Amino acid sequence: MTRRMPDPPGLDVARLEAYLRREHPATVHDGPLSARVIAGGRSNLTYRVDGGAKPLVVRRPPLGHVQTTAHDMAREYRVISALRGSHVPVPPPVALVEDPAAGTGTVFYVMDLVEGSVLAHQAQNTTYTADELRAVSLELATLLAELHAIDPADVGLADLGRSDGYLDRQLRRWRTQLDGSRSRPVRSLDDLQERLAERVPTTRRSSIVHGDYRLDNALVGGAVPHITAILDWEMATLGDSAVDLGMLGLYWHIRGIAGAEGVAPSAVDPAAGYPEFDELVDTYCTRLGTSVPELGWYRAFAAYKLAVILEGIHFRFLGGDTVGEGFDRIGGLVEPLADEGLAQLAGVR
Repeated sequence: MTRRMPDPPGLDVARLEAYLRREHPATVHDGPLSARVIAGGRSNLTYRVDGGAKPLVVRRPPLGHVQTTAHDMAREYRVISALRGSHVPVPPPVALVEDPAAGTGTVFYVMDLVEGSVLAHQAQNTTYTADELRAVSLELATLLAELHAIDPADVGLADLGRSDGYLDRQLRRWRTQLDGSRSRPVRSLDDLQERLAERVPTTRRSSIVHGDYRLDNALVGGAVPHITAILDWEMATLGDSAVDLGMLGLYWHIRGIAGAEGVAPSAVDPAAGYPEFDELVDTYCTRLGTSVPELGWYRAFAAYKLAVILEGIHFRFLGGDTVGEGFDRIGGLVEPLADEGLAQLAGVR
């Protein structure tokens, strides 16, 4: 008799297998399923599930303290389902599971595994030539433009959010997130929050917004390296397109922020072949046929949003509700991110 592997935190594999056998029997073979946490996640838990007809991936919210407006698995599943067949590559969805007895005790979803690697560390760059890394980088910018070119109504996402007042609502939402995760005073983060609210720009373009668009939320694969899937759509909505550019810019230069090493690692290194961020913006604007927007506020907002997210993870770490290593360093990046945001607003970055 085949012995079942131990369950990873947050997933009862036997219950998941029972659910899949009942609702999606074509996904399961005779042997038992096994699962493991896919390394790299700091928020939602992601598992690779093997032993079935083909490898699957399960996504569920984090353990413990979860904000009421965060980690929306139904939203993420809806978006990847809607984008299937578009120019934006996404993992094939299998099922949204709202039965808490099906393996996680909460809402989760299942999708097919897409082959590819996440470029998150400089050591991974040695797998590719400088020209390949440059091409993948520019493809990342082009795919963001493809996303922003989609008419939400054409893919059934016209009601995903309201574009009007989006930036003001975002500031209120992240203020609420921060207030719900406070475990210590961070004066610079409060200062950034207030200054962002004083300088909200006028939206130039509205679209589907990914909300966390960056290199390590993409899979790279193929004999000729290319982006095989864009991942992590939990914050997708309708809103100001430049928010995604701001987030991409923050992560493109995050290695330069004190405390980022080991907390928010990045593969981006111009010496390895990656283009400068300005070239990504030019590529994006060329595809959309638009002029380059002023991104200072948006890059400051990206720093603020990431700081709030990390403060929430730090809160969960203090409560013993994180899975994996490195969470003891998360809180140390919050203040440097706030300082980065203030510098972007002051125009010194």
